[in-house]
Amino acid sequence: MPIKIHSLKALFSFISVFFLFSCMNNSEAQLQEVKNLNFDFKNMPLVSEIFTADPSAHIFENRIYIYASHDIESAGIEDDSGNHFNMIDYHVLSMNLDGSDVTVHPVALSVDDVDWAESKFWAPDAAFKNGKYYLYYPAKDKYNVFKLGVAVSDRPEGPFTPQPEPMKGSYSIDPAVFVDDDGSSYLYFGGIWGGQLQRWENGSYDKNGSLKDLGVPDAPSIMPRMAKLSDDMLEFSEEIQTIDIIDEDGNPILTKDLERRFFEAPWIHKYEGVYYMSYSTGDTHLIAYATSDNPYGPFVYQGTMHEPVQGWTNHHSTLKVADQWYFFYHDTELSGKTHLRNVKFTTFDHNNDGSIDPIKTYFGSDFRF
Repeated sequence: MPIKIHSLKALFSFISVFFLFSCMNNSEAQLQEVKNLNFDFKNMPLVSEIFTADPSAHIFENRIYIYASHDIESAGIEDDSGNHFNMIDYHVLSMNLDGSDVTVHPVALSVDDVDWAESKFWAPDAAFKNGKYYLYYPAKDKYNVFKLGVAVSDRPEGPFTPQPEPMKGSYSIDPAVFVDDDGSSYLYFGGIWGGQLQRWENGSYDKNGSLKDLGVPDAPSIMPRMAKLSDDMLEFSEEIQTIDIIDEDGNPILTKDLERRFFEAPWIHKYEGVYYMSYSTGDTHLIAYATSDNPYGPFVYQGTMHEPVQGWTNHHSTLKVADQWYFFYHDTELSGKTHLRNVKFTTFDHNNDGSIDPIKTYFGSDFRF
């Protein structure tokens, strides 16, 4: 179903709202504070037909396709485990390279289509290879454990046919595919707290989780995971690897370092031979980035890529269109509710030294939680 058309320039329109912020330490208090803030939005929601979040953007068939979560009303209680995010299907968004002809496609995959999945169709991603399109997604199984699934289609917008079982050895959330220059494909994933990554620190599932994120703030933080994909794109072709994110002196980022530690939403892009891993810091609401000369890392922390958004989550992707880089993200402008989000995007650039200045998506914003 087509929706109203936006050009790329139109997405930077101005909505005049006075901005206010006060620092909070407790995560529940922070959540309430975010809901009470007024934001001065630079960019318009890409679509208003449905609520969308966690955008993963790609160019397929000379068109931009955005694989996003589909937010719906939820009876879940808002808490750190994400119970109020209970998405049940995916709709792919697409548009021309100039931002015109924005379309919300029909349901691409539903939780009812996946025999092993019970709930929580959270942030997805997609890739193309061998003449097929592959949708990667997390879902909780009947034991309430997150696994990663993959579904296949002949079309970038779907519908997608799921594999009968989750990917062997998979766990946690936020799958993101990176295809390197040589055609090798890698899947990056992981998210702590509700994403359950902390429950896998010992190599197997432990429902009591890890003390690293709860009781040992001076310990190295929990790190994202990755593995090379098989040629058929349906399974891992190697053991899952832990990715190290370190500081400039080679020391691991610590759990207590809330503005730099990994929380969720790993994403990889490559610029002038350098691999950039960007990720969400969670309760400090930043997108941070780190760089490496190897897709396996280690990645050296470089700075903040994106400032906090209105809402309780920050999840993103990057895409190069011609000579311009774009940053896709979400906030809650349309609903004002943390679980009903809307996708947006803006531009960004790499500096001469490869660094990225913090992306500002609100007028006058310069704040921390």
